[in-house]
Amino acid sequence: MSHSPISVGIYTLGCKVNQYESEAIAEGFAQRGFSVQSPTLPCDVYVINTCTVTGESDRKAGQFIRRAIRRNPSAYVLVTGCFSQADPDAVAAIKGVDYVCGNARKLSVIDEAVRLLQSNQKAEVPGIDRAAPDAYGFEDMRIAHFDRTRAYVKIEDGCENRCTYCIIPSARGSVRSKAPSLIVEEVRGLIEGGCREIVLTGIETASYGKDLDHYRLADLLEEVDRIPNIGRVRLGSLDPSLMTEKFVDRIARLSCLAPHFHLSMQSASDKILALMKRKYNTRMALEGMERLRAAFPDVQFTTDMIVGFPQESDEDFQASVQFVRDAGFLTVHAFPYSRRKGTVAASMSGQLPTEIKKQRVAILSQAAKEVREQILAKAQGQTVEVLFETYQNGMAVGHTASFLQVACPSDHPLNAELHPVHITGHTEELCLGELISSH
Repeated sequence: MSHSPISVGIYTLGCKVNQYESEAIAEGFAQRGFSVQSPTLPCDVYVINTCTVTGESDRKAGQFIRRAIRRNPSAYVLVTGCFSQADPDAVAAIKGVDYVCGNARKLSVIDEAVRLLQSNQKAEVPGIDRAAPDAYGFEDMRIAHFDRTRAYVKIEDGCENRCTYCIIPSARGSVRSKAPSLIVEEVRGLIEGGCREIVLTGIETASYGKDLDHYRLADLLEEVDRIPNIGRVRLGSLDPSLMTEKFVDRIARLSCLAPHFHLSMQSASDKILALMKRKYNTRMALEGMERLRAAFPDVQFTTDMIVGFPQESDEDFQASVQFVRDAGFLTVHAFPYSRRKGTVAASMSGQLPTEIKKQRVAILSQAAKEVREQILAKAQGQTVEVLFETYQNGMAVGHTASFLQVACPSDHPLNAELHPVHITGHTEELCLGELISSH
């Protein structure tokens, strides 16, 4: 390679797991002497880490690949992730792509980029790694850097739930768990490097340890809790069926766990949950939430909801709206059902028109907005601990342990600092507060 560092830009689409994997890829490139820079600049190498959760995700992936090729037609373009696992030939057919790999060996893009640079010519036919996503077990990757205050750490890959709407099990394969000792070592390194908050995440975080002997998520959390100066720990998206009495009893004793849980509800109609092949019904979900409320007095919940699933009647939809109001979610990510080729739901009868799906997203989002405002209003007058993350226009912004977003006037940035704040009011989105002087 030449004396001036070769530049690499990494585009990331999709979930927090992809973001973690892109960071691991970026650090791998940096260790090999590359200069990692914004993918919006002309780069010598581009890596596009794709998502395939919806048809829109596939379209965006293609758009990002073509954008990189236009930005520098002579750049080497390597594509990885879920879309290239699900349909490698569609990716390889994009003129200008040099290498395609799925989720089995994402770090292979580094060696492949080096090989392409040494050959000094674009690939006439893109190299394609067609390995199954779980062909090599859990891919050993780790990170040492993090953005501002928070780091995502991938603890698990794969999903075996086979929900009828979801293509991800075929793109990510069977459940593979990262060795507990490696997770603890990685988290300890991040904490020693100044990280104040860790989010343990996976494709199906609740399944962590399913492939290990007598070791599950609660065991891991207890080990992480013992790391010196651990700070806050959050969990990625969780299946509501995880919240059994036994699990909640164990996690309630931890000192590090933030009282905020993202429960992946998807619907609150028992008929639709059964059609989706989810592992719980609304009663089980509410009981789990009540257990968590009893164990964590300040707990807040966030969720995802799919609307317009095949055969969803007005009554089914209204059940979801009522559930959002009754359960009191801090935020709800509502999105329309997307028909995915190769899934059971794609060939179900009772597919709904786009217009109905759009209307339902709007109605559910409005209900969620009203619930959020009630939660923010209730916080007024409280004193809370805020971990600050950003600073703009004289306002420092951060989150409480329960994930309320708080903005305070400050004459300087408070990034990565924890401060007591008195809540004085709120907007639609966040709480407003004043720093409590430590003098």
